Amino acid sequence: MSSSDLRKAGLKATLPRMRILQLLEENSQRHMSAEDVYRALLEAGEEVGIATIYRVLTQFESAGLITRHNFDGGHAVYEIDQGDHHDHMVCTRCGKVTEFFDETIEKRQHAIASQYGYDMTDHSLYIFGICPDCQKAQAERRR
Repeated sequence: MSSSDLRKAGLKATLPRMRILQLLEENSQRHMSAEDVYRALLEAGEEVGIATIYRVLTQFESAGLITRHNFDGGHAVYEIDQGDHHDHMVCTRCGKVTEFFDETIEKRQHAIASQYGYDMTDHSLYIFGICPDCQKAQAERRR
């Protein structure tokens, strides 16, 4: 995304907004909390207050640039909205988030909504469990 994307969303391309957007785009973690953004900016030598980060993330969400998820205990994380729908699996041990898309699940959700007379506009699916890495670590501890 660029400064023109911000302007199209009705937002000025300020330095904090550009840095936060760049960080969300380039981060390999993909799902970042406001605190994660704050720490990453501090490590990069950027001086942006946590209140500014929350405000910018809220503006980005309202503008449709990012999506907010509350995976675990109401702790919000954000990801760039790239226009492709996907669902999430979340490890309840380490917090790892795995994205997936399954056409059968998508069709079934639409069918259920239709069955109950709903015109589905959006949905989210979160599967909580223990990831393979944590299962392996747990098995090794038992040995």
